[in-house]
Amino acid sequence: SGVNIGSLNCKVDGGIGLILGSSKELNCQFNAVGDTISQNYSGTIEKLGIDIGITGKSYISWLVFAPGSVKPGALEGSYSGVSAEATVGLGLGANVLVGGLEKSIALQPLSVEGQTGLNVAVGLSRITLEYVE
Repeated sequence: SGVNIGSLNCKVDGGIGLILGSSKELNCQFNAVGDTISQNYSGTIEKLGIDIGITGKSYISWLVFAPGSVKPGALEGSYSGVSAEATVGLGLGANVLVGGLEKSIALQPLSVEGQTGLNVAVGLSRITLEYVE
């Protein structure tokens, strides 16, 4: 629960998915509702489960929900949830993640990935974000 406080838009590096999972670097920009200044984050996205294939760079966007407004850097932390994606040429995926400050921030309802390659992934996802000033 909470209110929509903005959106988190990330660019994820391409890479190879291994049978039991993968780890990729990401760079994100948070845009708060009604604020003209963006916050930058870097981190990783890790998947544990079936993740087989090769993907190019992808882009993911989440709506960010929190109990109220948040200070710069408040999205820093770990988020986890369930994910699924399929790519043959151009693909889509879905992720529902909860975490951050005392697990009070939700990245939902679903993210949309635009990625290229050949890949199938189903399992648990974990994103770790670090605030970049």
